Amino acid sequence: MQVVDIQDLRKVYSGVTALRGVSLTVNRGEIFGLLGHNGAGKSTMIKILLGIVRKTDGEATLLGEPAGTVSIRKRVGYLPEDHAFPGYHTANSLLDFYGRLYGLTRNERTKRIEESLAIVGLAKRKDYKIRTYSKGMKQRLGIASAFFHDPEVIFLDEPTDGVDPVGRKEIRDLLLQLKGEGRTIFVNSHILGELELISDRAAILDKGDLIRQGTIEELTKSDGRYTIGLAAGQQLPTEEIARLGYRCQPAGEHTEVLFGEDKSGVDKVLQLLNAKGLVLRHLVEKKETLEDVFVRSVEKAESGQETRRARSARPVAARRIDS
Repeated sequence: MQVVDIQDLRKVYSGVTALRGVSLTVNRGEIFGLLGHNGAGKSTMIKILLGIVRKTDGEATLLGEPAGTVSIRKRVGYLPEDHAFPGYHTANSLLDFYGRLYGLTRNERTKRIEESLAIVGLAKRKDYKIRTYSKGMKQRLGIASAFFHDPEVIFLDEPTDGVDPVGRKEIRDLLLQLKGEGRTIFVNSHILGELELISDRAAILDKGDLIRQGTIEELTKSDGRYTIGLAAGQQLPTEEIARLGYRCQPAGEHTEVLFGEDKSGVDKVLQLLNAKGLVLRHLVEKKETLEDVFVRSVEKAESGQETRRARSARPVAARRIDS
């Protein structure tokens, strides 16, 4: 089942276009990562789905209902990017307050507070003032507040921003745990390495345009590039490999060989090395990271945008009319 379905979504703020005909879907039970620089339109998309912001055009549904449907909100959890919990609250009193807003009984609130804070690792700090919490602890409390009422879908806007490496690891583990419970998690982030580790699928947003989307495996699919290294003192026969049709280039102590779509290329090179009595010590397929894909996709998209702008701004040559 598709939890989120967006088709040709557009949003314009006072002449500034934030979303330019975006279409994507999010399936139940997956972690979906939305990547993009600050200002790319990520937060705007979430706010439209939650009914905080109205769309200009297009279609957007959440849990089968039009975006912004009030009855859906109880089934959704949300952690905004710039949340600010009152420092005088404790984790316990903050979640108790939220529980009252959700209409939970005292017993339900007590039970869920204990469970939620245990999941995010704050059970021992539940009675400490939030003002004493580190950035990572505040983020974990924010995630607890997002799933406290047992929602089906959780939207997290930059959940690891400003968090140290240990805190990011803890948050990643937490999100995988929530996914294991059957929840759907939609994560906005510009920290690409984080999303690559936990997302099932991802989309890249650039200046309101959706420029790439797919599974992490599809997005980071290898282009047939391998790094090859031989025993000490031996040299890779790059000229002979080039004659086989494969491009070679230095890669530190090793050599990078591009085989492209030729599945038999590695075997051919190994046969060549064996025939020449060379000893293979290193052979690793080089896959792109999500950051590589993001940078290349954005550069390509923006290059195309610049070209289109240049063409549209090019003066039209005056046509000569002979009498």
